[in-house]
Amino acid sequence: MLICGVDEAGRGPLAGPVYAAAVILDPARPISGLADSKKLGAKTRTRLESEIKRHAVAWAVARAEVDEIDRLNILQASLLAMQRAVAGLPCAPSEVLVDGLHCPPLSVPARAIVRGDASVAQIGAASILAKTARDEDMLALHRLYPQYGFDRHKGYPTPEHIAALREFGVSSVHRISFAPVRAVAGRAK
Repeated sequence: MLICGVDEAGRGPLAGPVYAAAVILDPARPISGLADSKKLGAKTRTRLESEIKRHAVAWAVARAEVDEIDRLNILQASLLAMQRAVAGLPCAPSEVLVDGLHCPPLSVPARAIVRGDASVAQIGAASILAKTARDEDMLALHRLYPQYGFDRHKGYPTPEHIAALREFGVSSVHRISFAPVRAVAGRAK
């Protein structure tokens, strides 16, 4: 049976896409240290990302863009990114295990598992791939918009980010449907 784990990264930030990853691990090549990506340091995530990509049977990373987040809402955009990640796998899984409460519409059986990123290796692996891909993207966005500090807070609503939003206004990579961004955008009118 090919069990696929799916998780997302970036539901809470005020800027940037939401990412999702799908991973089918090889039971013959276990990877030690897989866990919820939020509980791992950046160096550990990077090392595990490399191991996952080398040893997994299959993996795929996908995203939903800021305009999709604003149009659909963050939950639906997250599910869309998950759906895209599963569709991007080079082989079809037998079952998909999704971190959280909701499953995207898929053509294969799927189950949502609360805190699955901490208890299911495949979901933990997906969590790591989604987080490392999103963090890399936020570093690229930092090069385009250095005034916001994306390299430090990755788009999350930190006091530094809120202050930068107030000072520099809303960029094209900010999620206008999120209240703190909408509040700044409203003041600019």
